[in-house]
Amino acid sequence: MADEPPPAEPPDPPRGRTPRRRNPLRRRTDALRTWCGLGVLAVVVVLTPVAAVVVADRAHRHYEAVARHQAQTRHETTATLLRDAPRHPTPGPDGEETRHPAEVRVVTREGRTRTTTVDVPSGLPAGSPLRIWVTAEGEATEAPLTARDVRSRSRGWALMAALGVVLTGAATHAAARHALRRRDLAAWDAAWARTAPDWTSPS
Repeated sequence: MADEPPPAEPPDPPRGRTPRRRNPLRRRTDALRTWCGLGVLAVVVVLTPVAAVVVADRAHRHYEAVARHQAQTRHETTATLLRDAPRHPTPGPDGEETRHPAEVRVVTREGRTRTTTVDVPSGLPAGSPLRIWVTAEGEATEAPLTARDVRSRSRGWALMAALGVVLTGAATHAAARHALRRRDLAAWDAAWARTAPDWTSPS
């Protein structure tokens, strides 16, 4: 009997291309989980800078308006300490100079004299002059916001907006993964309910 020819070998796949084989263990929820993660990542990447810019712009306008209002309604003046400030031999927390609330006399823009309370250094004698900021009514207050304060607060709000977008994206992704996980467990329970009788029934 003549020798039979060897069986033909399957043709080689085209170079540069690898035949794709479907993973039998890969579930539809696995693909959904992957696409969900990519989608959330894309949205976060796009929205984070947009949210930061929009919030920073609105915050900057708001604090600029606040600074203008404060500059119009506050002014710096010289106050006079009415009583000796208490003496404190030791520095306060963090090594800072100890300050005490004390009454001072100020003159408003209208020329009226009134008293208000400010923090003064320890041991300051009565009659000492102090430069303070007051409102139109003569109440002690903080200095108006500066341009640096406006920028700093605007950047803070921009950072908070960016973090908000990132945290929202992370929460959305976690919720989606949890829902898909519950779906996987439900599908596994259903499959086991169909298969269990074949494994547990007596021979």
